[in-house]
Amino acid sequence: MVDRSLGKRIFTGINSLIFILFSLSCIIPMVHVLAISLSKSTAVTAGKVTFWPVEFSTKSYEYILKNSEFWNAMGISVERVILGVLISMILTILAAYPLSKGKLHFKHQSFFAWYLVVTMLFSGGLVPSYMIVRNTHLLDTIWALVIPSAISVFNVLLLSNFFRNIPKEVEESAFIDGAGHVRILMSLYLQLSMPIIATLVVFAAVSHWNAWFDGIIYMSNQKSYPLQSYLQTILLDSNSRVITRENAELMSRVSDRTIKASQVFIAAIPILFVYPFMQKYFVSGMMIGAVKE
Repeated sequence: MVDRSLGKRIFTGINSLIFILFSLSCIIPMVHVLAISLSKSTAVTAGKVTFWPVEFSTKSYEYILKNSEFWNAMGISVERVILGVLISMILTILAAYPLSKGKLHFKHQSFFAWYLVVTMLFSGGLVPSYMIVRNTHLLDTIWALVIPSAISVFNVLLLSNFFRNIPKEVEESAFIDGAGHVRILMSLYLQLSMPIIATLVVFAAVSHWNAWFDGIIYMSNQKSYPLQSYLQTILLDSNSRVITRENAELMSRVSDRTIKASQVFIAAIPILFVYPFMQKYFVSGMMIGAVKE
């Protein structure tokens, strides 16, 4: 018993150390970016900033507040997240409900399940995707950012497994009372599936918020870029791309690095606020949805 207890403590200690190091590897870059954004440009250029602001300054944030391009991109991203999450959850729920039924109630359940799984393993590629978006006249519209990624097969399978864990007796009693599939789905399944649905909402929101490549591919005008695509372009561009005539005086007191750091940190704030409030749903939603009885 002593050896087992000692081995368990060692195993727990090693796991704890690994998770602490992993957490620090995620937190330290954000702390460094925040320190740069709150430091004076001369200190940043001299390489004095590590994890604490040097010569504290908020001039970079003042510059961003006057940057109309940044807030335009922010508005497009907010619109994308709202539309994307709404469409994604509607399609995911409508696909997961029939897939959660057995062959007795849904004859072709296995066929459609495998049909969706195949799309997780194989895809047409970038060129066919672009041609579809172009031929459907979605280029340079918000729908080019929403419709191609409207549904995630992983989320569908996760939600359908969750639906399978709902007691069949509850559904049968609802059928006896005269409820149809739509009423059962809306009043019964959704009410009992709030943990997994909240988890999938966060997954969809984070996916749309962090996406940048599709914005660059499907948008020909930078004014139509979502926030992450806009940040990607300015992070690769030179200082002259950032400077504008009306804020040249303020720009003289900041640097390109401090502005980029400020924009990156502001873009991460919505996700940093969402995760702590939704964390309680992750364990129950993911574990229950991932286990099939």
